[in-house]
Amino acid sequence: MAPSGTLDPSNLTAVFKAYDVRGTVPDQLDEEFARRVGAAFVQVTGAPTVVVGHDMRPSSPGMAGAFAQGAADQGADVVLIGLASTDQLYFASGHLGHAGAMFTASHNPAQYNGIKMCRANAVPIGTDTGLAEIRDLVAGEEPAPATRTGSITEHDVLAAYAAHVLSLAPVTGRRLKLVVDAGNGMAGLTAPAVFDRIGAGAVDMVPMYFELDGTFPNHEANPIDAETLVDLQARVVAEQADIGLAFDGDADRCFLVDETGRAVSPSTLTALIADRELARVPGSNVIHNLITSKAVPEIVAEKGGTPVRTRVGHSYIKATMAETDAVFGGEHSGHFYFRDFWRADSGMLAALHALAALAGTDVTLSELLAEYERYPMSGEINSTVADQAAVLAELRSTFGARPGVTIDELDGLTFDAADWWFNVRASNTEPLLRLNVEGKDEATMARVRDEALAVIRR
Repeated sequence: MAPSGTLDPSNLTAVFKAYDVRGTVPDQLDEEFARRVGAAFVQVTGAPTVVVGHDMRPSSPGMAGAFAQGAADQGADVVLIGLASTDQLYFASGHLGHAGAMFTASHNPAQYNGIKMCRANAVPIGTDTGLAEIRDLVAGEEPAPATRTGSITEHDVLAAYAAHVLSLAPVTGRRLKLVVDAGNGMAGLTAPAVFDRIGAGAVDMVPMYFELDGTFPNHEANPIDAETLVDLQARVVAEQADIGLAFDGDADRCFLVDETGRAVSPSTLTALIADRELARVPGSNVIHNLITSKAVPEIVAEKGGTPVRTRVGHSYIKATMAETDAVFGGEHSGHFYFRDFWRADSGMLAALHALAALAGTDVTLSELLAEYERYPMSGEINSTVADQAAVLAELRSTFGARPGVTIDELDGLTFDAADWWFNVRASNTEPLLRLNVEGKDEATMARVRDEALAVIRR
């Protein structure tokens, strides 16, 4: 990238996604790019102060510092919170009342980095709410500096973050043994800060891969991939632990493993948390995205709440939460959103809800979750496809003509029949088609999954 002037528009189109920035370092993203985004961010939002955090990737501190300089050059004061999880950055945005930027590529491999941006109080910025304007400004000429250069200061919010999430989901009851796999990501910082505060020996934590290392030497920090859970599953069984927790690289997603070593569907955790939040705030709206299990809206309705269906993606869920004043929202990808956490997603808060629910009973985690699991799901299956439009057209002709099948286009294509459904949609961050299938029983799910994959991968 050139150090001044305009940047390559084709490159910008590739890295500006639907609700964040994501690309490889240094060919797509570098510090000059970050500086330009920082300047454009202030121009678009008009934020007087911006809080900036970063993950443990080798390129993150430099890019965060460059973003801060670009923002300061446009007159904004910048508060650097240093190493942080993404939900810690959202906490800082809400707690301090500032716009925010988080440097992370979440679960992506080591060569990636990215930026998640929000307005004050963690209000998301997506393509339709400012991200496109930021992209266009970055593509233009270097902006003139403001008459006033903003200050750049540092502020540690980790302790305040830990206290806040524990206040929203206090863990009391029996003592639990938990295994936590941070995947060398940011949960290696936040998990001790949170779980050590529970107090009175309420939890015994067995740490796995807590060393912050953005090269991910043990496994990718992507717990939606079953292969990355293998170490945690074995350790939970070996330790005879009550529960296992797996976090992604920026620790905004959490996945559970039960005492038998079985991975728990995020839809099941969504239903559990929805039940808890509806008990606290009866009659509330609860958001679920279109690839969560049908058990989720069923359980929400049974518990007296109103289920609200939305497309995949945090900016869409947060916007729908604001429109409906929903108390909680869950995504099958492992993102969980809380009205009392500025409608932002927090893997740690979801983990605390699971611990609190379990500690308040004398049953195992598998027993606790049994009532929330109703239908077999395939999990998300990714396929690299050269011509996505052609594949979607073939799926439409193959499945759409069958009797009783309806097609929904809220996000990709959703085919819904009496005893099965599946959704296929393009990734917002990677060149993939994502398939999710659910059936009334294992055989039905497997049959439909295999039929759909045969078309996708033909």
